[in-house]
Amino acid sequence: MSTSDQDQSVDTPIPAPDAGAAAETETEVETETEVEDRRLTPRQARRLRIALSSVGMVAMAVVLGLRIASRSSVLVVGVYGLALILCGIVIELSRNGRTRLGSWLLAVGLVAAIGSDWLLIP
Repeated sequence: MSTSDQDQSVDTPIPAPDAGAAAETETEVETETEVEDRRLTPRQARRLRIALSSVGMVAMAVVLGLRIASRSSVLVVGVYGLALILCGIVIELSRNGRTRLGSWLLAVGLVAAIGSDWLLIP
């Protein structure tokens, strides 16, 4: 033991925190709960993903109809048909609680469909 440890008695009370520190602690707790309140519940996340997939499915169907009207090609039907199937798969994944996988699949699949339309279809 050092001499500074020996000078303090065992029953020394711990000083109470000042009011400023208490206010900062309450603010930090309120901020953390506000962040947690803004997060989506699993049910809300599933419903949001289902809604986004449904909107994507409708958009792909409209684009497919427009592309077929301008030039009918098996490649057009294939690309947009696969995008429609992908949106349906994402809806099913979201209904089963796999929203993160569905999110990634929807984002990557729609970017791939748009990219392949731009690169492959003349």
